[in-house]
Amino acid sequence: MQRFFSFVSGAFCGAVAGSVAVLLLAPLSGRELQHLSRARAEAMVDEVRKAYEERQAELKARLEALKAPRLVP
Repeated sequence: MQRFFSFVSGAFCGAVAGSVAVLLLAPLSGRELQHLSRARAEAMVDEVRKAYEERQAELKARLEALKAPRLVP
C-alpha cells in the first residue's frame, strides 16, 4: 500500500510541476492559451460525440440484423 501511495503522490506532483512549467513557458498569453485550450477541448468533445453516434448507429444496425428472422433451407 505504501508503494502505491508513493507512486500516486509522485505522479500528482509531476503533473502539477508539468502544468506549472507549461503555463510559465507557454508562448501565448493567458487569455489566448485559455481560448486555444477551450477550442481544442470543444473540438475533442465534438469528435468523441460524433464517433459515439457513429458507433451507436453501427451497433443498432448489427443488433437489428441479429434480430431478423433467418431463412433455414
